[in-house]
Amino acid sequence: MDYKSSLAPLKERDEMSAFIIAEVGINHNGDIDIAKKLIDGALFAGANAVKFQKRTLEKVYTIEYLNSPRESPWGKTQGDQKRALEFKEKDYNEIDRYCKEKGIAWFASAWDLESAEFLKKYDLKYNKVPSALLIHQELLKAIAKQKKYTFISTGMSTLEEIERAVKIFQKNDCPFELMHCNSAYPIRDEEVNLKVIPFLREQFNCRVGYSGHEVGLIASVAAVVFGVTSLERHITLDRAMYGSDQAASIEIMGFHRLVSYVRQVEVASGDSIKKITESELKVRDKLRRYKDVETE
Repeated sequence: MDYKSSLAPLKERDEMSAFIIAEVGINHNGDIDIAKKLIDGALFAGANAVKFQKRTLEKVYTIEYLNSPRESPWGKTQGDQKRALEFKEKDYNEIDRYCKEKGIAWFASAWDLESAEFLKKYDLKYNKVPSALLIHQELLKAIAKQKKYTFISTGMSTLEEIERAVKIFQKNDCPFELMHCNSAYPIRDEEVNLKVIPFLREQFNCRVGYSGHEVGLIASVAAVVFGVTSLERHITLDRAMYGSDQAASIEIMGFHRLVSYVRQVEVASGDSIKKITESELKVRDKLRRYKDVETE
C-alpha cells in the first residue's frame, strides 16, 4: 500500500541534532518538589525539554475502573492512586514558572479534550500525542487545530492508524513528527526494532523520533544512527521508587551520559562524504610508499 500519495513534502530541518525530551510523566509521584528536582536533573543532563502528562480522570477512566482495587501508597483503589498522581492547576502554574526561571522548555501530553484545552493557557511551544490516544480522532483534531509542533507516538499502532493520524495533522497544516515507540514498560531488546525508524520516514515522508521504554541506553543511542530527529526517555530520581514507569526510566546521571553519548554519535556520524581528513594527510605521506599507478 502506498502511504505517501497524499503526504506533504518533508521540510528542511533547522537543527542538526536530535531534540532530547526528558519525560517526567508521572514519575513525580504527585510531589511538586520531586518534579522540580527532575526538571533540574534534565537541565543538568542537557535535555532540550521536559514533558508531563495531563489527564481529566473522569474523562479518561470509567467510574468502575477508578473504584477497582489497587494497593498504593495513597490508598486501596485505582482512583486513589490516579488522583494522587495528577497535578492540579497550581502545580502546573509552578511548573510553568520554574521552567521559565530555569530556561528549559516544558510541555505535556493531553489525554483528553479538557486537558488539551487546559494546557492552552500556558502558551506552550509543543504538543504531544501519546500512543494510547493515537486513534482518538476528536482529540487529534483539537490538537492539530492549535498548529503547534506536535510529537506523535506510534506505539501499539498499525500503519493504517498512523496514516489516519498523519492526515489529520496535514489537513490542519499542523507541523508534526512521528515517534517510533513500543508501549511496553520495559521492552525487550528484540522488541525495540529500530529499523522501523527509516521505514516510517520513507512511508510518511516526515521527521521521525524515538520514544524509548527499554532498560539501559544502548538502543536510544543507536537510534541516532538511524537518523532520529527527537529522542524521548523517562527520567527519574531513583528507578526503585514507586511507579509503573520507574523501571524503564533513567536516573539523572544516566540521563547525562545518554545526552553525552548522543551528541558524540551525532558528531561521529559525519556527512556521508568519503574524503581524506586533515589528520590523515601526514599519515598518508608517511605510509604510502607506492604511487597509485594502474597496472594491467
